[in-house]
Amino acid sequence: MRIYAIGWRAHAALGAGGVEARVLAALAASTYIDVAGDVLWIGGTEAPAHARAIHVAVGVDGVAAGDVLRVPRADALEPWRPAPGPTSSVAATALRRAATRLVPRMASLGAPRGFGAWLLGAPLEFPLEAAGARADALATACTADDPARAVGAARALVGLGPGLTPAGDDLTGGAFFARALLARAGIIDAAAWGEAAAAVRTAATRLTHPIGVALLGDLLAGEGWAPLHELATALAQEDDGAALHAAARLTSLGHSSGWDLLAGFIIGARG
Repeated sequence: MRIYAIGWRAHAALGAGGVEARVLAALAASTYIDVAGDVLWIGGTEAPAHARAIHVAVGVDGVAAGDVLRVPRADALEPWRPAPGPTSSVAATALRRAATRLVPRMASLGAPRGFGAWLLGAPLEFPLEAAGARADALATACTADDPARAVGAARALVGLGPGLTPAGDDLTGGAFFARALLARAGIIDAAAWGEAAAAVRTAATRLTHPIGVALLGDLLAGEGWAPLHELATALAQEDDGAALHAAARLTSLGHSSGWDLLAGFIIGARG
């Protein structure tokens, strides 16, 4: 296994030398591993950057959950870190305006999946067909800038849906990711939304699986996949073309994960 690129969390977990990792899940395009309590994932060089990502030219074959895998050192590589997002109230306000403008243009991204359908007013499909009211509750809490209500809405969403990252996790994570960026820029109450994120993180440990807890925890802290950060940057610069391109990259993630993240981000950002 040769590592070609690596995220900063993965780089820190591997340290200065190779380590032994326990396989958590082996999928067609990625392998999730546990390194001393840190959840990381190994994927191809074409996969989008993420703080927990280890990018290799050839995937990991012939492993199953519970197996032990040797991961080589990667200390010579410069780890990927996400852009900080909007750093001023002016940029954050611009992000909110541009997020609202993006929604009607999302029809050009193809048929929406997961909660993307809900955002665009289309019927939710199985097994989410009855989850619209839960998404409405999270959107209402963000619009009202009510972190306590957002926690209640998130508890009803986390763990909802099939897949490695349930749709409810991604919708919640996208919304709180946006709130974290707005809080850093100083246009919403950072302390209150930080407490809300901590409450959701605590609830997630009993509502979803360990991989979901790790990935959702990153989003709650304002960190996620590279296309999500690229989207935030483009919106803050009011570059509608770049924003649509980033949204297209984001919606290519998983079966519906990217759409769920995008829907969550929009409801968390536009307020």
